[in-house]
Amino acid sequence: MKVATFTTANGFRQWGVIDDETQTILGAADLEEAYFSFLPETLDELIREGDEGILQLASTLQKHRETPMAEPYRLSEVTLEAPLTMNKNVICVGKNYDEHIAEFDREKAAVPEHPIFFSKLPTSVIGPGKTIRLHEDTTSQVDYEGELAIIIGKRASHIPADEVYDHIFGYTIVNDVTARDLQKRHSQWLLGKSLDTFCPMGPAILIGDKQPKTFEIHTYVNDELRQAGSTADLIFDIPTLVSTLSRSITLEPGDVVATGTPAGVGMGFTPPRFLADDDKVSITISDIGTLENPVGR
Repeated sequence: MKVATFTTANGFRQWGVIDDETQTILGAADLEEAYFSFLPETLDELIREGDEGILQLASTLQKHRETPMAEPYRLSEVTLEAPLTMNKNVICVGKNYDEHIAEFDREKAAVPEHPIFFSKLPTSVIGPGKTIRLHEDTTSQVDYEGELAIIIGKRASHIPADEVYDHIFGYTIVNDVTARDLQKRHSQWLLGKSLDTFCPMGPAILIGDKQPKTFEIHTYVNDELRQAGSTADLIFDIPTLVSTLSRSITLEPGDVVATGTPAGVGMGFTPPRFLADDDKVSITISDIGTLENPVGR
């Protein structure tokens, strides 16, 4: 099942359930009104409700299948937004694919012994279709990084690796946009990663699968394939990442963890191929969809 936050043509914002086959989305507010079911107002609230919220959603969808009384919206007629209302940093992982490490340091290519964590500020988050700003007064080296992101579903600390999937609500896509010159200049990565608009997220959240899953990641710039990777090649897999984080940080429902990017970023080319005005970045991850954003001043 895929859920997303969207805005209708008349400006009403809600979340809903996507049907890929018909390219439509059923609004939660419309389902609630049609079937007198209590559904949360936002996806953030749905996550906090845990299994109870998912069961209520499933029950309402079953009623709709039996007696369709809510009219879905065509995806082409609504605007998809960032799925979550971000109140906390996005937790990110650096150097988590061998080939990505090699494209930055071809001589040494040292694989880290432990996961490298950093964060992006919530003010950097934007939704599908929103413009990635070049910030030309601040940086001249804006780069893209297509990534699978996981969304935590349960508050917990010290999660054993074999219990991690029980604590995951779902999966989405993040573009870890980076100002390479700021990243290098300031040593710590926060500033170069957190400029406004530097964290496109969406277009949807894939939920309902508590088992280990492999995702294929493809990043295009202006329809040219730049990145082709698989989460099967992660150096530190999802259980390792979440378990390691939870030993130091209490993870909460709605926390977003981006798992790292495969090879093919702009900095890895000779000469580098950074983003420019009027570029378009599209990231497709199997089963989730495509996150597409224009680039501009």
